[in-house]
Amino acid sequence: MVLEHQHEYETQGAAIRSIASKMGMSRETLRNWIIQAERDRGQRSGATSSELARLKELERENRELRTANEILRKASAYFAQAELDRRSKP
Repeated sequence: MVLEHQHEYETQGAAIRSIASKMGMSRETLRNWIIQAERDRGQRSGATSSELARLKELERENRELRTANEILRKASAYFAQAELDRRSKP
């Protein structure tokens, strides 16, 4: 709404104040949404919503892989120790 109606106001800030109060939300929340919408449209530098979503997915996948690697490392050490213990028993 702000991007569509900001020409009706003196500044974008004035549009944000007016529309935020009409929608019952904070100006800062609306301002952040506008910034992200401008990024998504290529009007402002920064990561787009799809890039942020992909980054979040890659970070989640990275955490899962680190956890899996840690489990495998511990299992490998456990089985290696069990094999040494088995060999050392007469």
